[in-house]
Amino acid sequence: MPIAHSFAWPFRGPWQARWAVGLVLVLLLPLGFVPLLGYAVASTRAAAAAPEGGPPSWLPAGRLVTDGLSVALAIAILTLPFALVAVVLSSILSSPGLWHSADPLLHVEGWTSAVLIVALPWGIVMLLVMPHATACFAATGRLRDLFDFPSAVRSVRHDFPTWNVAIAAIVTAWAVGIACIGLLWIGLVPGIFYAILVSAHATSTLHPASEDPSAR
Repeated sequence: MPIAHSFAWPFRGPWQARWAVGLVLVLLLPLGFVPLLGYAVASTRAAAAAPEGGPPSWLPAGRLVTDGLSVALAIAILTLPFALVAVVLSSILSSPGLWHSADPLLHVEGWTSAVLIVALPWGIVMLLVMPHATACFAATGRLRDLFDFPSAVRSVRHDFPTWNVAIAAIVTAWAVGIACIGLLWIGLVPGIFYAILVSAHATSTLHPASEDPSAR
């Protein structure tokens, strides 16, 4: 999968109408979080079925919500251990006795340091698990596939080159999306939605470990 395909996919087909809805939901974050996650699943499904077709319709809305809630729950389960570690670390790093200081900002600094410490391992786990889990869930619609985290990790080992290219596209897209914050903050909204679509297309190229990559 050339990375360029993922970066061009958001602008294929009747993309303008799809983008209009997506931009509104990004503006409404965090209220738009669940439907955006559901649309990411729908986009992954559409890209797998028709790689040249472009982003899908926003209907049916009910499935977008149920899929989005499912993905949100999976993300929450993966995030919970790191959140607990961050709480413990923040308590330790905020201790006045540790720094021999009574700075009133020590609590904020402790939380900031704790979040930065857990951010990298959390990000690695998310990239190892969620792309394959989402791709499998989009293909089958079965919740157990979304929450089968061990199978997702095995899929990475099974077809590491494909996963590596997909992750390169995902990380680059989000880096570009966040970099758009420099455009007087206005660019951040389309940047986020663009990153969602690129990530969905890249995720659609992944396959479970049960599939033979040489047969594709």
